[in-house]
Amino acid sequence: MTDIPQELLEARQTIDNIDAAIVHILAERFRCTQNVGHIKARYDLPPADPAREREQIARLKGLAEESGLDPVFAEKFLQFIVTEVIRHHEDIKQGYADPGS
Repeated sequence: MTDIPQELLEARQTIDNIDAAIVHILAERFRCTQNVGHIKARYDLPPADPAREREQIARLKGLAEESGLDPVFAEKFLQFIVTEVIRHHEDIKQGYADPGS
């Protein structure tokens, strides 16, 4: 199909802009969580904080509901991010434990 309606092209451009914003926001979030990982490593704190994770999940699910987003999806999305953050924190902590590596 070569005749794509202008309305569809505009909607796709908006989606592309939102996707770009999401990527930039996630990059900034991960820069912040890298800093948290270094702080935790310096103070010998564990990479994971289950209580904080539960609080964040509850908070984000509430925000999702207020925004008309499926709270189950929001929880899955946050859990995916948290899993990656914990992996980064574990790597950072290992770097402090083995400074020569």
